[in-house]
Amino acid sequence: MKTTLKTAIVGCGQIADGHISEVQKLTRAEVVAVCDLEILMAEQAASRHGVPRYYDKLEQMLEKEQPDVVHITTPPQAHLPLAVSAIDAGCHVYVEKPFTPSYKETRQLVEYAQEKGRKLTIGHIYYFDPPALTLRELVGQGVIGDPVHVESFYGYSLGGSFGKAILGNGTHWVHALPGKLFQNNIDHLLNKVIEFVQDERPVIKVFSDIRRTTRLGDIRDEMPDELRLMIQGSSTTAYATFSSHIKPAAHFMRLYGTKNIAHADFVSRTVTLEQEPTLPSALGRLLPAFNMGKQYRREGWRNVGRFIRSDFHFFAGMHNLISRFYDSILNDTPPPVSHRDILRIAWMMDEIFDQINRQETAT
Repeated sequence: MKTTLKTAIVGCGQIADGHISEVQKLTRAEVVAVCDLEILMAEQAASRHGVPRYYDKLEQMLEKEQPDVVHITTPPQAHLPLAVSAIDAGCHVYVEKPFTPSYKETRQLVEYAQEKGRKLTIGHIYYFDPPALTLRELVGQGVIGDPVHVESFYGYSLGGSFGKAILGNGTHWVHALPGKLFQNNIDHLLNKVIEFVQDERPVIKVFSDIRRTTRLGDIRDEMPDELRLMIQGSSTTAYATFSSHIKPAAHFMRLYGTKNIAHADFVSRTVTLEQEPTLPSALGRLLPAFNMGKQYRREGWRNVGRFIRSDFHFFAGMHNLISRFYDSILNDTPPPVSHRDILRIAWMMDEIFDQINRQETAT
């Protein structure tokens, strides 16, 4: 049985560097080629990472390299045709988020991969970050109890390099997405929610706003930058917040259960519990602060251990996701993100953007 997978990367923007680096850390895979419409981008990526060959035509790369796995890291408008071409060449496919611009295209791609018997996954890297894995363990052990409610928060800096690129260019591909800035980011909100809201079509209420005061006189002015979601399932509810103005630009989730409340912080890489006091009222109010301090010290030392083991890096979640995806290929097991969850998130995103468009039309 084949034990080393040949990997090719399509799209040599910033996120491609993370993909190449994480694949190269695996003993069971090698990056054999990169591809980009701008040949200089492909050449530079190959040079940075020691990749032996680079191309500007996907078909040529697929024919010459015959990769086992293709990572698609282009803007999402091109994901469907590129993924179909890779599947037709017999490749398994990792598609960066957002998966496609619409639920219709997402369903088309998922069904095509199933028809052709190829593995397919999406870049939900934070779903496999250490805090998410720890939280999942606590849920599995029954520490949280039955989930009742979940909160998901994702902060975004428009002053960062990518935010500046979006605001500095009215023709940036983000502005052509149905959900604009939100569509490029709220996978990070929703993939934390759907694990606990298992309904196929939960009720969603959307509130969006443009908080920026600067106006540029073109399509950039139409891009909302604040989003609030209320999600109602049959047994669990959720709030989800995207903000490009709240500081610091936090990234966390809180899971409320029948036994405990868990707080997972994806910036500090910590997971803490808020437990019901077991002592009389005065002491019950005094001791929780010390208990939280103890938990943070424990989490701090755990992170020190990860740092020593070279496991405390930015793309830890991506590494875990790629590793599990490749295991699913080699062992012919289900991919790490189910097709059902890919489709549910795509439907939720369509519903969110439809509501935003209706609200904008009404005003």
